[in-house]
Amino acid sequence: MKTILIINILIIGTCFLYSGFPYISQDLKYSENRANLDSVKIKSQPVRIIFWNLENLYDPYDDTTKLDDEFTSSGAKHWTWSKFSIKLNHVAKTLLAAGEWTPPAIVGLCEVENRYVLNKLIYETPLKPWKYKFIHHESPDLRGVDVALLYRTSVFSVVSSKSFSIRFPFDTSAQTREILMVKGILAGKDTIALFVNHWPSRRGGYLMSQPRRNYVASVLRKVIDSVQKVQPRANILVMGDFNDEPENESLCGVLHARNDDAEILDTALYNLMGIRNKIRREGTLKYRDQWSTFDQFLVSGALRAGKSGLSVNPANAGTVKLSFLMEEDNTYFGDKLNRTYRGPAYHGGFSDHLPVWVDVIQSRGKKFSQIFAD
Repeated sequence: MKTILIINILIIGTCFLYSGFPYISQDLKYSENRANLDSVKIKSQPVRIIFWNLENLYDPYDDTTKLDDEFTSSGAKHWTWSKFSIKLNHVAKTLLAAGEWTPPAIVGLCEVENRYVLNKLIYETPLKPWKYKFIHHESPDLRGVDVALLYRTSVFSVVSSKSFSIRFPFDTSAQTREILMVKGILAGKDTIALFVNHWPSRRGGYLMSQPRRNYVASVLRKVIDSVQKVQPRANILVMGDFNDEPENESLCGVLHARNDDAEILDTALYNLMGIRNKIRREGTLKYRDQWSTFDQFLVSGALRAGKSGLSVNPANAGTVKLSFLMEEDNTYFGDKLNRTYRGPAYHGGFSDHLPVWVDVIQSRGKKFSQIFAD
């Protein structure tokens, strides 16, 4: 109790530095004094990675090249600077809490509009002292929402990044989010390839929309195969909102992601959420009374087994179910997500998805594996 009290006092002090943002210390359980950042011994700590669908992190400007009109002050959502500031505040608050004692080293995001909102997030909120940088490639998505990767420069060193466009051969007019691949050195220990995804939605129904997700899965599978052809024991971590369950065709049948790890093969993919769901199902979004697990982490067998300097265990992964992300569900009972919008009505909450987390464990005495070829 004494430790938590001290942490909250430190967070309150940080919030005074950013008084332009409404409450951020309320309910926040964990953070760390910036003065102690350099004294953290990264080598001895697990490296936490978060993925989160932010539910439309838009700026209030009208981009005439995108269908973002509803997220302007005169649009259907009546999206103002005040609401935008609150949204940024909510994101910063959640990431600080999700990292527990240390803010997450890496954060995969989807439903971010552009570099402007990312700059606002890392430079004009209490995330600023942690020196986050980001990687973002503008995608052709008609609504203007993209994926991005935040990373703390003291923990992750970027080697290269690349985005992969999606062109559906059966619908050449359709445009969707790209797949972002970032290669780098994690915690000064070993190389890792990170993939950030936001697959096509289920708009129109599961069966009608499934071919789109299957096709994106096939593109991702080819890219992963190309990485593993160069380095069979590559550390690969795939994160995203897949708009499918771990057991659905796109993930199991096309991407060949396994939902059990009884046998671990270096080049196979293992779905951490699929493995965990066999023990206890953990939903990341709720529709009426049904929870779904669309937000997931998948890892290569080499990373799962710790063949180099890094390893991952399904026991060290899960959903970030902080109290302020939830509220009572008076209609379908239990809890529901504290959303930014309920339909067209502004609710002022956080997101319509829960974040997911995984801790990457560092082995001792291992040396760098080969840097992945571009």
